[in-house]
Amino acid sequence: MQKVAIFADVQNIYYTTRQSYRRHFNYAAFWAQATTNRDVVAAFAYAIDKGDSKQQGFQQILRNIGFEVKLKPYIQRSDGSAKGDWDVGITLDVIDTAPKVDVIVLLSGDGDFDLLLDKARDVYGTTTEVYGVPALTAPSLINSASRFIAIDDKLLL
Repeated sequence: MQKVAIFADVQNIYYTTRQSYRRHFNYAAFWAQATTNRDVVAAFAYAIDKGDSKQQGFQQILRNIGFEVKLKPYIQRSDGSAKGDWDVGITLDVIDTAPKVDVIVLLSGDGDFDLLLDKARDVYGTTTEVYGVPALTAPSLINSASRFIAIDDKLLL
């Protein structure tokens, strides 16, 4: 069986599925699809913690599915903008995990990860799969992935 590690950019997927489909992402269906006939070595879901009960319930659902949930505090800037970016954390975890697995699965449309996928493939020989909303996934990320899986009706609630 292939060894797989999963990295879910929760904020990115939340906003892209909402914008494109006005629906929520189905993490349970994704898990079933991404892990079939594979040994899950690691699975991380990266989210922002606002501390509200609805969000905490969602985080527990992710844990029940099999994810380790990593949280950063929600930061509201004085100018009204918000900060809540996990790019560096995801990158560090992928680099730490890539030598231990055959497949890296990235759930994100963020083009900032294209160089990361190139490195995982070139340095560690890892196959990379990206799940993203087609219209909102960076072309550079799609091109860097060994395989792009479009988020469609089968992966939506």
